[in-house]
This record gives sequence, structure tokens and C-alpha cells, in this order.
Amino acid sequence: MNNRIGYNRLGRKASHRKALHRNMVTSLFRYERIKTTVSKAKEIRRTAEKMITRAKTDSVHNRRVIAKDIGDKAVLAKLFTDIAPRNAERPGGYTRILKMGRRHNDAAEMALLELVERMEEEKKKSAPKKEKEEVGEEALEEE
Repeated sequence: MNNRIGYNRLGRKASHRKALHRNMVTSLFRYERIKTTVSKAKEIRRTAEKMITRAKTDSVHNRRVIAKDIGDKAVLAKLFTDIAPRNAERPGGYTRILKMGRRHNDAAEMALLELVERMEEEKKKSAPKKEKEEVGEEALEEE
């Protein structure tokens, strides 16, 4: 019986699974969006959300705890200085999983795992406002 299994082992040994989590979480924080299978995305989401919650309070202890899993110093700095402050008022749910259908090769369910508060979205939201303001200024000058 498979009672009370707390996580998906993903068919890997503990060391391989730990390395997979570290690499995928690092990639998620670096690119803010990764494409993977649904089962991996659900497992990586658990790890990433715990890290973002810990990174909200910037302390030496929290940096060291997260640095055990994230080896890249630039990604670690981005997590504490960029990603965590963007999610400061959000009580949880920092990531979303968007299902993309099946992979052609082996028919595995694919998904996009991304951060909810992404940097690209903020740029896109602010860009149309500037264009509207510029158009309004040009209309005033013509009158």
C-alpha cells in the first residue's frame, strides 16, 4: 500500500531528485518561466514557493538556508532583491501552472511553470500608459 506518501518521487533516487529540484528552481528564478512536465511542475512549485516565502524576510540565516539549494549567486541575489519584494504583499501562490497539452515524443503532459508577478508583465503594463500620455500631449500641442 502507498499510504501517506508526502511527495512524488518522480522515479528517481534521492540524490538525483534533489539535484533536479535545485536545477529547476534555479532556472525558474533565473528565467521566471520554465517548460516541464506537469508532475515535475507540481513538485518544483512546492519548493519554489517555500523559498520565496523565506526570501521575503532578508536575513543572513535565510540567505544561507536558500543558498544551500541555489548555487548561483546572481540568482540568489535576484530572489532576495527582485522576486521576493515583488511578492511582499502576496500571502502565497507565487507560481502558476499552465497546462500545454501532450508532448509529441512520449505523450507526457507538458506545463508552463511561471511566477505570477513576472518582470515582463510589469514592463508591458507600463508601456501602454506612456503611449497614451504621449498621444495626449501631442493632441494638446496641435490644438
